[in-house]
Amino acid sequence: MGTAVHRGRTYLIWRWARAPERRYNPPMALLPKFGLNRFDYRSPAAFAADVKRAEERGWDYAFIPSSPLRRQDPYVNLAFAASATESIGLGPLIENPVMRHPSVMASSIATVDALAPGRTLLGYGVGDTAVRLMGERPAKVAELEAATVLTRALLAGEKIEVAAERPAVLDHARPVPVWIAAGGPRTLRMAGRVADGVFMRVGTHRANINAAVEAVLSGAAEAGRDPSEVKLGLIFHTIITEDQEYGELLSRSMAAGYYEYSPTLFDAPGFSWDGPDIEELRAKVWPDFHHASDLEASGRLVSFLPDEVADAFAIYGPPEMIAAKLSGALHLGHEIEMIIPHPVPTPTPGEVGPDYIDRFMNEVVPVLKSLREMLQPR
Repeated sequence: MGTAVHRGRTYLIWRWARAPERRYNPPMALLPKFGLNRFDYRSPAAFAADVKRAEERGWDYAFIPSSPLRRQDPYVNLAFAASATESIGLGPLIENPVMRHPSVMASSIATVDALAPGRTLLGYGVGDTAVRLMGERPAKVAELEAATVLTRALLAGEKIEVAAERPAVLDHARPVPVWIAAGGPRTLRMAGRVADGVFMRVGTHRANINAAVEAVLSGAAEAGRDPSEVKLGLIFHTIITEDQEYGELLSRSMAAGYYEYSPTLFDAPGFSWDGPDIEELRAKVWPDFHHASDLEASGRLVSFLPDEVADAFAIYGPPEMIAAKLSGALHLGHEIEMIIPHPVPTPTPGEVGPDYIDRFMNEVVPVLKSLREMLQPR
């Protein structure tokens, strides 16, 4: 029954897209770039082989989380992948200035870029899970801003005045773009001021996406930058499943994860948290609601969240519904450079049958392309 419901909803979206009065008027790119940050991380060689396969399937970027206790060194892995590939973009997502000094990250990503010229990207964030596992606090907005400014300057080969006899210069500087992943309004505005691009982690609700874009562009304008020069990306937690109840359950855990770190994301859509205090629930989940080892159990902990909240913080369903939801997000009128459809739960390396790398490109993207073609001006 769940599949029938999904397909019925998909049909309605196709009908909606075909309506002449709803044609999208401004010119737009047919599809954004697609990046993935879940691969076979068991060894650098395994990561490189998996990234090579993603490149062959049509993925545009391959990322690796920078979480010292959960993943092997990201730059060693990226170096292996750089040597094994030819066109796919590479980078850490997400780095943070708490675990590594900005000069270390600038040096590391510049080294990778020397192996994959023009193909690298440095993704920054406050840290969250990676630093909390070490008992540290995530970076403050001002700290992340300062780290981003310093990193970009070093990568540009600029001389930086520091507490040394001479200015600091990165001898092997490379022009690597620095993006910031952000969800809260202050971080989004800051990212607009100083970053080359912004990965917006705000869920799927149009109110949150619109508010995030406005914050980024406002920050750019405040800094005297051309807002069009700041590239925009979206990160969506994505659950490909035919089981609607399962999808809703995991989506509730994703919604709780957003509330856990950015409770203001409930404000714009008009949602309320009508359950136990999030700190009380957090004590029952490890390390957090986005990365819990049992996402079904963590989803049941927040069963009080209504369906509309689950729908607003993850994309779930069969491939055609995933495509329809992505099309809706792209139809809001913003120029989206990249989408990262973050797979939930984390895929198991070596699983039998088509995996997420294959399924998204073979089953989701063709439907999305068809939907987008219908919205092009005639």
